[in-house]
Amino acid sequence: MSDGLTAEQGAWYADAGAENDVILSSRIRLARNLANFPFPARLRGNDGERIQSIVTDAFNHLDNADDFQAICVKDLDSLGSKVLDERGILSGTASSAGKASDQEVILRKDGRLACTVNVQDHLHISSFAAGLDFDKAVEEGRSVDKQLQKRIQFAASYDYGFLTSSVMDAGSGMRLSVRVHLPSLSVLGRIRGAIQALSSSNVAFRASFGAGTGGAVSGNGGSGTSLGSYYDIYTVDCQTGSEYDQIATIVAAAKKIAELERLAREECGKTMESEVRNCLYRSLALAKSSIFISLREGIDIVSGVKWGLDMKLASGVELSELYALLFRIQEGHLEYVLKNGNFTFEADVEGKKNKEEERLRAIILQEAFSNIE
Repeated sequence: MSDGLTAEQGAWYADAGAENDVILSSRIRLARNLANFPFPARLRGNDGERIQSIVTDAFNHLDNADDFQAICVKDLDSLGSKVLDERGILSGTASSAGKASDQEVILRKDGRLACTVNVQDHLHISSFAAGLDFDKAVEEGRSVDKQLQKRIQFAASYDYGFLTSSVMDAGSGMRLSVRVHLPSLSVLGRIRGAIQALSSSNVAFRASFGAGTGGAVSGNGGSGTSLGSYYDIYTVDCQTGSEYDQIATIVAAAKKIAELERLAREECGKTMESEVRNCLYRSLALAKSSIFISLREGIDIVSGVKWGLDMKLASGVELSELYALLFRIQEGHLEYVLKNGNFTFEADVEGKKNKEEERLRAIILQEAFSNIE
């Protein structure tokens, strides 16, 4: 197992996943704790170091141990922390749950699997897949979990299942989520109805990138909606039903939402095609004509272009490329690229960190949309 934060090779989010016109990605997270140790917030003495050592040794004995790299959280600079946050691996809130000196992040080189050590629990195993593909995400997460159990005794009870720092995670310890794009439901004002339709299914909604506004740059903004109409649908607890039931629940919810979005898309095509075209054209015009693009603008622009492609009003870029753009235009990713690349900007931009990032974001979007017809 190697050390250091390196660029991903063959990033999972650039894959062409199933049903990716609506469902962008699938994620599974397994929460585990070592027997005979207190939870991370209650660790004493050198307990944290001992847990790190046990987990790291177990990873070193995996069948593909060379594919993993270990990073001590205390050694992460602000850029490394930001990149891991953008990838959904280590949030600022999560990393504050225990001492950074006791914490570790273990990444597989392709980014499809990531683990945190001594954060909310002793171990969180996260597995990602493009589109709706819990078969792949669950298989990869379980594979690592089973191999680790050969060398680690996890805290578990016959009555309660796996024991975790949060009561809601006890049981299977498995949280499931999907990221979806719902511009048609958003513009028709039906997001609340969609949420209510799933409210009894042990799933909930949250905005992926924060709240949007009615004055969104692409013209596709509804008051109170998620920025770019991107949402995460996730299971509420790990105790309702078996693991199979929990997977079936999130898959059914994702497919239901996809069906509602496609019906809404069809309605938009019949009743407001000019508004959809306006959103697409404005998004493309802003991308192609702007010198600087902020992150919020970039997310909304990608959403507007994707909506136009979903409505068959344009072609020339793959849906998987658009999802990858949402990672490529993030602040941490741009800062990493600028730090490790050789770029020449306009004289009045050179040396101004924020402006260099906004300039590079504009260039990336312009290149991505250069073949759109």
